[in-house]
Amino acid sequence: MYEAGLQIELSDPIPFPLVPLLYAIAMKTLCIETRNGVGTITLSRAAEYNTITPELRDELAAAIDQADADHGVHVILLRADGPAFCAGYGLDWSTRAQSGEPARGRVWDSVADYGMISQFVNVYMKLWYARKPTIAAVQGWCIGGGTDMVLCADLIIAGESASFGYPPSRVWGTPTTAMWVYRMGLERAKRYLLTGDEIPAPEAARIGLILEAVPDGELDARATGLAERMAQVPVNQLQMLKLLCNHTAENMGLASSRLVGSLFDGIARHTQEGLDFLARAQQAGFRQAVRERDDPFGDYGSGPRSKNSAKPRAGKGAGAKNGKRK
Repeated sequence: MYEAGLQIELSDPIPFPLVPLLYAIAMKTLCIETRNGVGTITLSRAAEYNTITPELRDELAAAIDQADADHGVHVILLRADGPAFCAGYGLDWSTRAQSGEPARGRVWDSVADYGMISQFVNVYMKLWYARKPTIAAVQGWCIGGGTDMVLCADLIIAGESASFGYPPSRVWGTPTTAMWVYRMGLERAKRYLLTGDEIPAPEAARIGLILEAVPDGELDARATGLAERMAQVPVNQLQMLKLLCNHTAENMGLASSRLVGSLFDGIARHTQEGLDFLARAQQAGFRQAVRERDDPFGDYGSGPRSKNSAKPRAGKGAGAKNGKRK
């Protein structure tokens, strides 16, 4: 099937017989499995609450591409191990990256920043632009950069104890993939983005941010069951129907919204308030900086649900764009 010593780069086309072998060897932040027409991608940085890193970004891109190209896959299911689906970007590496900007001897370059964040945004958008339907199964925190990612999936099912939100809208960020208005309408998007408030999964389902909230113990079965039911439809039908739906949002201006969201994200990190947040994170630690941001609102890691549960405190595990850095 393959020759000993054969070397393949993740950027190269991969012969299908080698796909399981390659994933078993190469993937460090996720794993992939194909069964009953469903290609399941599982984020596996459970101890770090599946926070986003450049390595996870690159491996997720490769996994989505290969599942989309696999003739045995009709539907792509994205899930995660551990107590959180994705608590955003890792604030440790992302705050270090921005704090090192002055040492480069140049003023902040908005175009270079847009290029940097686009490396992440383009990967999340693979869930949207994949030819095949994508379903996300969400447990625990899915906030900040985690929402930038998951809202690009075609359908989202969450456990009842899951929480969504974009706390970096309070300081240090804007949604880069800009899916909020397209999912739940103008008024409700403004309601949650202008406060950064936490959204429990049942409320997220009621307002249309996600498809449904189900009992936590039924999440995997419900998401897998829907994916396998969908996988019985011919893949060409699935592709046409997905394009039909998605082009409605595209014609409403999704691409331009994404451009503005990505540019504003960089600007928000370089306002006076954004720089003050970064300085506080360097002085007291990013967890303390996030705590001070969210305490007045009493949610995420500063809220009663977090204090009475196993969810991580806002920071590396919750509430920071906890997403790239929040």
